[in-house]
Amino acid sequence: MASRLAAPLGGIAAGAMTLGVAEIGAVLLTRTQGTAGTPSPLLAVGGAFVDRTPSWLKDFAIETFGTNDKIALFVGMGLTLLVACAVLGEIASRFRTLGLILFAIVGAIGSAAVLTRPGSVALDMVPTIVGTLVGLMVLAAMGRASENARVAAYDPQAPSRRGVVAAGAGLSIVGGAALVWGRMQDQAQQAVRVAREAIGGPTAANPVTVPADADLDIDGLASFISPNDNFYRIDTALSVPQVDPATWTLRVHGMVENEVEISFDELLDQEMIQSLTTLTCVSNTVGGELIGNAVFTGWPIRELLARAGVQDGADMVLSTSIDGWTAGTPLEALTDDRNSLLAVWMNGEPLPAQHGFPVRMVVPGLYGYVSATKWVVDMKVTTFADDEGYWTPRGWTALGPIKTASRIDVPRSGANVAAGTTPIAGVAWDQHTGIDKVEVKVDDGEWQEADLASEPSIDSWRQWTLPWEATSGDHTITVRATNADGETQTSETAPPAPSGATGWHSVNVSVS
Repeated sequence: MASRLAAPLGGIAAGAMTLGVAEIGAVLLTRTQGTAGTPSPLLAVGGAFVDRTPSWLKDFAIETFGTNDKIALFVGMGLTLLVACAVLGEIASRFRTLGLILFAIVGAIGSAAVLTRPGSVALDMVPTIVGTLVGLMVLAAMGRASENARVAAYDPQAPSRRGVVAAGAGLSIVGGAALVWGRMQDQAQQAVRVAREAIGGPTAANPVTVPADADLDIDGLASFISPNDNFYRIDTALSVPQVDPATWTLRVHGMVENEVEISFDELLDQEMIQSLTTLTCVSNTVGGELIGNAVFTGWPIRELLARAGVQDGADMVLSTSIDGWTAGTPLEALTDDRNSLLAVWMNGEPLPAQHGFPVRMVVPGLYGYVSATKWVVDMKVTTFADDEGYWTPRGWTALGPIKTASRIDVPRSGANVAAGTTPIAGVAWDQHTGIDKVEVKVDDGEWQEADLASEPSIDSWRQWTLPWEATSGDHTITVRATNADGETQTSETAPPAPSGATGWHSVNVSVS
């Protein structure tokens, strides 16, 4: 048994040592050189994969794993690497030169992935190259050892066989520990933590007050304000960018009269306002939970664009995150009277790093893929004819207006409900238009108008409830909403791609 394990374990050990050494090298490079790239081959390969993920696979991942899509990706990458390294170990034990060449090719692919990441320079490849060289030495040594073990396989007590397995396991553990240590030693996280604490709470010209009757306080109903820790997160960053506000700047250029660059301290000197806004991911399915409501505090983007002076003919702003992700936002949505912000605070505290610290964009009425750029560092005033955001060439529509939608939170689908009076409750939204009516029907009965909570902002969702006299049996409950323009959400079912899901949300419950 040990002789059969020796060769694949040697490949796994070589892979683990490669990633461990490369990760430590990436940490050291970041600390000494302050690179803006992604010297970690693990993150670089993952990022390159995400960039090239077809829309159907991205939709499947979000629908299946939700906000755990990145964990699923890392697990998938880990299993793939484990199998690939085991195969390379087996090849190297039998055809040493071929195995080493194939391993070197894998290392070269990792180096190329590093070089393709935004902000990367040639120096960023060094950790991967060094890690690959170490891995090649381990693979060669383990290949020789496993060959000796195979020759000695007739002797069940052969020390060489036990030794190669122990060495392979030990090196795998060392490499894995180095990889974990490297991921944990990101000094930027500490710098961001200190910076967030130093900023303190927001001061705004128009503080938002949420009236008590905006939240119905029904058990199981989503709270009117979504806590930061539970707010959904969907983006392409495998590792949360750690941006030091002391070095952050935002550049505005393109079709403008004056190119503008603003620092974080300059941004904080501006008059801040607050916006109660519901953010929605375009990948949210009917009845899905990729949506959240928060009070954001920041500087109106229209003020910054006015300072730059937008030229005639422009109709879009291409914003760029520090990790290279882009969004194409209609210029009108950034210059009209809505509270489109360069947000610094979220629910009274500095933005969490995973939600865009130090600065993100918040634009009411548009899906996040065309507006909600986190860690924003660049804004190019341009046209839809000349530029496009990250998701547009991947099959998503360019404008991304949010559609009228509603969701049943209580009771949950599949719930068992006691007979008698029980609440049906949920949320409805049509950001920057508002919700005027929510209707509910049970089975094939008549539509009944629900009671609405107050609406402190047309940019936020609205809670609703309807008392139900539940009778024994299985029932289907359906909801639909009508916006402030009198338009009722469509019953036509459509998937998220290419412009957002549609359809009425229904839940099936049993009453006893």
